[in-house]
This record gives sequence, structure tokens and C-alpha cells, in this order.
Amino acid sequence: MKRCLKTLILALPAVCVAVWMTLALPANAQTTGSDGSLGVRQFPKTALRGMLVVKAPPEVSLNGKPDRLSPGARLRNLNNNFVTPGALVDQELLVNYTRDSMGQIYEVWMLSAEEAKEKRAGLPSRGFNFGFESSAAPQDNGKTPYDQLPRYKQ
Repeated sequence: MKRCLKTLILALPAVCVAVWMTLALPANAQTTGSDGSLGVRQFPKTALRGMLVVKAPPEVSLNGKPDRLSPGARLRNLNNNFVTPGALVDQELLVNYTRDSMGQIYEVWMLSAEEAKEKRAGLPSRGFNFGFESSAAPQDNGKTPYDQLPRYKQ
């Protein structure tokens, strides 16, 4: 019994310090902005700016063009809490967003007035080329004489 009391007395200062540290953490809370948000958040450098309208999740409109949320997309409100896309249907929102490897919208942050002042690039233009070499070849209308038919490389 004496050993248990001795151990308890030796451990008591460590327990007191741990309790004090736990209670002191809320004093370091984040400051809030004028609209109740958490102030200016830090976004990834790759995040782009756009106007998002959720149509019928996962279908959305981004900058007036149809787009799609990726599976498991994360939408955050002004307080950095997660929001379901269904709660945002038909609302026009100024957002920062990132895309996943498939080109779908993966992370979305709704912006406060202070965050919207930060300059950020918009939707980048994509240089997809869906043409084929065969579409550039001459076409035969069926009435061309045999000696005037196009010659193809063998």
C-alpha cells in the first residue's frame, strides 16, 4: 500500500501539468471575422477561383459551365466545417476549388468577403485535341474515277 501511495504522490505533478495544459488550449482559439467566419484561411497554391452552383449532386455548374463533383468531394463552409452538396442546391457561391486527377472538382471552400479579396487564378483553359488523323484525309463521294482516288501510304 505504501508503494502505491508513493507512486501516486510522484505522479501527481505530472497529472496536474497535463490537466493544466488541456485547459489552457482553448485560450489559443482562432479569431473570427466580421461575418462569424474563422478569418482568412490558407488555401493550396493550386486552388482556383470560381462561381459554383450545385444543380443535382454530383452535377454542378462552375463559371456557367456544367461540371461534376468527384466521389468523396469535400465542401467546406465559412467556418471550415464540411457541408453536404445537397444543402447547397441552387445557391450561387464564390469558391476556391481544386480538382482531382480525373479533372473533377475535389475540394471546395466557400469564401468570406476577406478571402474573396485575395487574387486567385480562374478556371484554366484546357487544350484537349479530339481530332483524328483519319478525319483530315480526303473523302470519296463515290463518283470519283479510279485514277483520281486519293493515294494512301502503305
